[in-house]
Amino acid sequence: MIELYKPDMYKKDIYSIDYKKLKSFGIKCILFDLDNTLVPYYRSRPTRKIKDFIENLKDLGFKVILFSNSTKKRLVPFKDILELDCSASSHKPFSKKFKKVLKEYKYSESEVAIIGDQIPMDIYGGNRVGIFTVLVNPISSREPIWTKCNRIYEKHVIKKMRKKGIFKRGEYYE
Repeated sequence: MIELYKPDMYKKDIYSIDYKKLKSFGIKCILFDLDNTLVPYYRSRPTRKIKDFIENLKDLGFKVILFSNSTKKRLVPFKDILELDCSASSHKPFSKKFKKVLKEYKYSESEVAIIGDQIPMDIYGGNRVGIFTVLVNPISSREPIWTKCNRIYEKHVIKKMRKKGIFKRGEYYE
């Protein structure tokens, strides 16, 4: 079912999202993918800009959780510096860790959003469990080989959605 790959919102980057609008939708918790969503995968620490950005989201009242397929070792510097909870080795798009977060933090599906750069992982995974999904463009073209493989599949999915008139890369919406 190709509709499960369609994001609820599509924006150029994390800074283009209207977070007050997410609040108005009832979103209380944001799951952020790390690599190529918040930082390029080759960065080992958050920038000052990301730190300020995360602090602003906390000030708006959001619970922010790093939700990544990366290992705990990769996430710890970000977790510590940004003072966030994290879910490492999340095995997106599988639903187990999504459901674990919902249960552990006592959120309903309608109160959680995932923001990520990969349709087959972040968007499909989030849609499968019924949370709000936000796609952003990857911030770097430099990616590990496994992500490049995912991008090949993603191009196929985008082509199918474009043919059905439900999604087109570069046409942003809320």
